[in-house]
Amino acid sequence: MTVAQRERAALVDTMRAVGPDAPTLCEGWTTRDLAAHLVIREYRPDAAPGIMIPFFASHTAKVQDEVAGKNDWDELLSKVASGPPVYSPFKLLDPMANVAEMFIHHEDVRRAQPDWEPRVLEQGLCRSLRRTLSMMAWLTLAKVPGRVALRIPEGKTVLTAGSGKFHGTTVVVTGAPEELLLFAVGRQARVEFDGDAEAVQAVRDAPKGL
Repeated sequence: MTVAQRERAALVDTMRAVGPDAPTLCEGWTTRDLAAHLVIREYRPDAAPGIMIPFFASHTAKVQDEVAGKNDWDELLSKVASGPPVYSPFKLLDPMANVAEMFIHHEDVRRAQPDWEPRVLEQGLCRSLRRTLSMMAWLTLAKVPGRVALRIPEGKTVLTAGSGKFHGTTVVVTGAPEELLLFAVGRQARVEFDGDAEAVQAVRDAPKGL
């Protein structure tokens, strides 16, 4: 199995364990909603554009509600587990497009549960997420009002991004690569902030994500 396939299987196992009505960190979504999102992303090319493009979002939301409502929980999980069909672009791009997707949504489920703790990740997953971090963070943090430096605990700065609104001020965000990735897409993350208090608050409050 590839890294993406292993993380997909782990996500499905966690969703199966918590059940269809468990909360997630995706606002307003249960695990059933999240499973439906993953299904339309890979199986419904007519509805997938609305995941990224606001103009089509209402159609995507309608299809997602239909998929969530009309499919048995086990059927939804089976579709998620089977991965993208042969006609989906995600089939060819699975190693690049799905590692971060599966990891982020896995943590959306895990971290919405009480008493969660960070996982010890396999090295292959760590390497994949670290490669993904720079590209995704550059996109998601582009409009953050201030300069943000993402730094790993060893002291290396992975990326500096942001709009630079707070001139001369850089907020340093330190954490493991997978935690920095979660921070960059607006998820709950175990990271530390250092910098001017006003700038830090602005970075914390700024919307993030694609």
